[in-house]
Amino acid sequence: MSVGIRHDDLRRRNRAMVISAVRRAGQPSRTEIAATTGLSHSTISAISSDLIREGILAESKASEPVSLKRGRPQVGLALNPEAAAVLTVVLSLNFLSAAIIDYTGQVIAEEQRRLDTLTMPRDELIRECMAIVRRRLQDPDLDVRSVARIALAIQGITDSPARAMLWSPITPQTDIAFADMLEDEFGTPATVENDCNMMAVALRWRNLDRYRDDFIAILLSHGIGMGLVLKGELFTGTHSSGGEFGHMIHRPGGALCRCGRRGCIEAYAGNYAIWRNARQMSEDSEPVADVSDADMRALAARAREKDGPEREAYRKAGEALGFGLGSLFALIDPAPVAMVGASAAAFDLIEPALRKAIAQTAGGQHSGSISFDTEPNELPLIREGCAMRALSFVDQEIFAPGAQMRPSVRKNVA
Repeated sequence: MSVGIRHDDLRRRNRAMVISAVRRAGQPSRTEIAATTGLSHSTISAISSDLIREGILAESKASEPVSLKRGRPQVGLALNPEAAAVLTVVLSLNFLSAAIIDYTGQVIAEEQRRLDTLTMPRDELIRECMAIVRRRLQDPDLDVRSVARIALAIQGITDSPARAMLWSPITPQTDIAFADMLEDEFGTPATVENDCNMMAVALRWRNLDRYRDDFIAILLSHGIGMGLVLKGELFTGTHSSGGEFGHMIHRPGGALCRCGRRGCIEAYAGNYAIWRNARQMSEDSEPVADVSDADMRALAARAREKDGPEREAYRKAGEALGFGLGSLFALIDPAPVAMVGASAAAFDLIEPALRKAIAQTAGGQHSGSISFDTEPNELPLIREGCAMRALSFVDQEIFAPGAQMRPSVRKNVA
């Protein structure tokens, strides 16, 4: 019995490896899959034949022009976009988004809504999240049964099993078991993910050469968050999603943070904190509920024009981020960093003070080798991370050997 179980586990793993190789490469040949996975050609041929017969993969055109190769051209393998779909939901400050993603990772239906998350009662917040999912699943042009997984990303702390939102700065509500609610309502497996963790997942899928074993994704928006990958694995805490970089203490007893505490990194580097300092308001001032991207762009433009309180506000932000990163690097060594979010567009104003602060820490011994990328729009990354997380589950569980094939994503025909 144990030998059979091990054999099934091996088949499951090998199938998942082949699907993952195709997903990452696009349209690789069987030879290229063998080079990527280390599986034998005979194993790949057998698995690919099964996956094609089951409608999970499809053969594509030759990966190179026939004129460039001798003999029989290589035939590529591609994912069948209609094999399955997942639904992603992103809940952030005053914003809710939902999208249906096909099996290749492409968005096929989307909806976005503005909400007042800071004042919404608990029942209304839950109702809005359920309603946007329901509307996407009831899309008349989509086969509802094809959605195999729901992934909800939220700005805030989630539990380690990815079932609930524990706390979030975007709402006074706490301990909402969104995954259980989604599963009870729609009968589809669901997870609740930290938004910054999903940014890190997406970066690893986009650029494995740079974001492979150890790297950091920092959210520079109204809030400050972090997704951390160590030794190729996404870091989470023993009880929660972990990675609350924005709420590490920069200055004990310092500026008031959205979380209610004082001196957090976010209280100097979040959009509301930069705005507060640029306006020369007291550090005891209540954080502004929301600052528009347009206002932040105008603030950055003034900071670039001349020295003044606007430029000083960005310097303070860079200093807080730099000391925080330097402390982190003292533990894990320097690693590539991606700055994501609206304030990443002003990284030129932040970087000098950030690097100076890092250099003053134990983690700054190799500060000259630290490199930064910037991405000013976090939503596509968060959504992509959710999609890849959910699709990986589909690859390993729904399409495991012997699992029942789900109906395809397709247009309904009257």
